[in-house]
Amino acid sequence: MNNANNATPTNATQTKERLYAQLAASLGRTSRAISQTADLCEQLQVDLHAMRIFAGLDAAKLMTVAAQLNPADEEKGVGEVGNQSDIVQESKIAKDQKD
Repeated sequence: MNNANNATPTNATQTKERLYAQLAASLGRTSRAISQTADLCEQLQVDLHAMRIFAGLDAAKLMTVAAQLNPADEEKGVGEVGNQSDIVQESKIAKDQKD
């Protein structure tokens, strides 16, 4: 009977050690994942800083080039409400000439 009592704690001890080994492996994976996440966050900060610089400098250049390529739009005031009345008047004149 003494043998039976010794077998039970041994099985429980083995189970406990196996579970602790699984826990240690899981904690190791978690640690690596957290480390990788920290590295990715660092890279994200670098990328965001680069985007901020791009937005500040290159967007201004883009707007300057766009203004130079489309000077007629600025002179006409495309998108303004006053142009709509000009278009209506021009269409009335065209309609009158057609009749």
